[in-house]
Amino acid sequence: MKPIGPLMREHRLIERMIPLLDKELIQMNEEDEANVELLTVAVDFFKTYADRTHHGKEEDILFRELAKKRLSQEHGRIMNELVAKHVLARKTVSALVNAKNDYNGGNAESLKDIIIYVRELVNFYPAHIEKEDKRFFYPVLEYLSKEVNWK
Repeated sequence: MKPIGPLMREHRLIERMIPLLDKELIQMNEEDEANVELLTVAVDFFKTYADRTHHGKEEDILFRELAKKRLSQEHGRIMNELVAKHVLARKTVSALVNAKNDYNGGNAESLKDIIIYVRELVNFYPAHIEKEDKRFFYPVLEYLSKEVNWK
């Protein structure tokens, strides 16, 4: 199996969360209220699975190994962009947590912020995943030897 195989399978799971959030966006706009339970599950998913598990593997394993190589200017630029986007996703999820907590504490005005942050995640992940899958993962395989110890 190629070292990018597990990462790409994880992308497929992350992609399954996006339509759920997209549907919640529609409901929040129509009903003027948020499903706090769904948001709690979504936040946990993004923090635990998408960030710690998935982005963690990308940054702590793949990107670490690639940083030891002489990457082309384009591949180095893309890798730096991906890391910056991971940071942005973390900030967005943290902001969503704060807005959700405010909303759950009775601040109905926080619904506007929830909608903004959920929309940002819904827009972010498909484009981010496409960039990794189609413009980065396969091309950077050329830098990796079969002898790399992936621990």
